[in-house]
Amino acid sequence: MAQSESGLPDFQPFSARLQSRLESLANRQQLRTRAVLQRTSAVHCHDGRQSLISFATNDYLGLSCEPRVCQAFAEVALQQAGSGASPLVAGRSLWHERLETRLAELEGCAAVVLFASGYAANLGTLMALAGSHDAVFCDRENHASLVDGCRAADARFLVYDRQQPERLQRSLARRRRDFDQVFLVTDSVFSMDGSLADLPLLAELARTWQAVLVVDEAHATGVFGAQGHGVCELQGVRQDVAVCLGTLSKAVGCLGGFAAGSQQLSDWLWNSARSQFFSTALPPAVCAAALAALEILQSDTARRQRLQQRASQMRRLLQEGGLVLAGYRGTAAAEARLNPAGSPIVGVLLGDEQSAIEAAARLRDAGFLIPAIRPPTVADGTSRLRLSVCSEHTEQQIADAAAAVLKACGR
Repeated sequence: MAQSESGLPDFQPFSARLQSRLESLANRQQLRTRAVLQRTSAVHCHDGRQSLISFATNDYLGLSCEPRVCQAFAEVALQQAGSGASPLVAGRSLWHERLETRLAELEGCAAVVLFASGYAANLGTLMALAGSHDAVFCDRENHASLVDGCRAADARFLVYDRQQPERLQRSLARRRRDFDQVFLVTDSVFSMDGSLADLPLLAELARTWQAVLVVDEAHATGVFGAQGHGVCELQGVRQDVAVCLGTLSKAVGCLGGFAAGSQQLSDWLWNSARSQFFSTALPPAVCAAALAALEILQSDTARRQRLQQRASQMRRLLQEGGLVLAGYRGTAAAEARLNPAGSPIVGVLLGDEQSAIEAAARLRDAGFLIPAIRPPTVADGTSRLRLSVCSEHTEQQIADAAAAVLKACGR
């Protein structure tokens, strides 16, 4: 590195490089800036200027602000703020053990391994499972954490398009014999449009080609299925999924991620998932809060029913107003099955970045926090507004927000 006249390192070339890249992002309407928002309830926040009705969080059941969950957190936090070490060394407490046991019961599996985040769970699990003689088939619309996990693994990284399942079938038929093990990796709920993966189809392909089906239920746990166990329960494929990934930061309203499956899977990840044993364990208070949230999630089925009703109301009002919603495109039967009306994620397609940014700004002026989603998060030409519906939104708030979206989009 060059030195300045003072003899100190000269960081100017490096800073200029960063500035050039930032300006390039700004020119493409892709420069993100930091904001501070204070949540005041499950569906309200304050941006320092005004109070807003929020459709921006993934707190689908409002549990992050539920008094019983907060109380459980506070009681344990009075004793200990952080875990102090990685789980492998000294960071795994009784609260961690209880949460792992409870999650295993929820998932109907032998064992669960906790991670510091859903991102860490996906990254660490895929890196630990897929080796140099294997292949991972990753849905092109998977969350970045799944994509990064597939890319970071030593295995061959292959991308498939769920809108073209016949091409995935042909690729498996052509390539399967080239690899020791094949993994089919998918989200169960796609986070930018709320549509579902066709898990029965993937399960059939996994059986046919001796593949391992890996499903991330991040946006499904607590939301779908009669018991809130996710899309695997909803679509009847729980017994076909070898590796189920999940998060505690969405419908559970807390923090952390997990991998669920056999005892052998748990033992292997405990010994090989780098993002797990090289990270400090979750604070015990977070585990206590998650346990309280899971109890409510299981016992208070009215929240899930209300969520689906509010989401259906939002979709109906926006579609009646002439807006195009993002989702799976295929046969009428497939669209009806994979674009459920009760999915809490609603994507309003607007196309270009500027239209989405301007619509989101108009909505904020009207008192609604509804973010614009644009490249690289979504593909070019598919910028959108993304609404996350919560069970605690009232019918009137849904109606008012839908009317505001229609107006912001020129309808």
